[in-house]
Amino acid sequence: MFDGKSKVRSEIIAEATKAALQRRGVELEDIAKIVYEMQAPYNEELQLEQCVDSVVNVLKKRELQHAILVGIELDELCEQGKLSSPLQDIVQSDEGLFGVDETIALGAVFTYGSIAVTTFGHLDKNKVGIINDLDTKKGNHVHTFLDDLVASVASCAAARIAHRSRDLEEAGLTFDDVKDAAK
Repeated sequence: MFDGKSKVRSEIIAEATKAALQRRGVELEDIAKIVYEMQAPYNEELQLEQCVDSVVNVLKKRELQHAILVGIELDELCEQGKLSSPLQDIVQSDEGLFGVDETIALGAVFTYGSIAVTTFGHLDKNKVGIINDLDTKKGNHVHTFLDDLVASVASCAAARIAHRSRDLEEAGLTFDDVKDAAK
């Protein structure tokens, strides 16, 4: 039990974040596929495994971990009918003017700069990949926060790849060179 004095260890938060995503039906590869779609036009050598790696690294950031844990908790509480009125109805219907879901997700995106912000806007509007599946609410699940959080992770991971590609380019390398060196 938490004693209120010590801090929650990073590895506990990281594992809770991954478990929460999996519990809600989101696999890291689902997010990586979005990253690949966003970055492949700019990087011919890009492989899905590099996108998965980028997602894994982005999920090490506390800002994203905290946002994911809060958002998923709110979605789950809403499914259980445990939010007070009128918040219960607003979250359950994913009311268009609510905006708090995007605000939480966007706050985490700022960690990776303007490219992540613009990618997030694109993903929020166009609902790419699993984001669309979450947004269309199949079954009794509420994903008011989760769809935006997945867009946030994908945006950050795509931005991470874009920045890394530039660094490699300036060093006269490609992702293939780095992949070959890792073998």
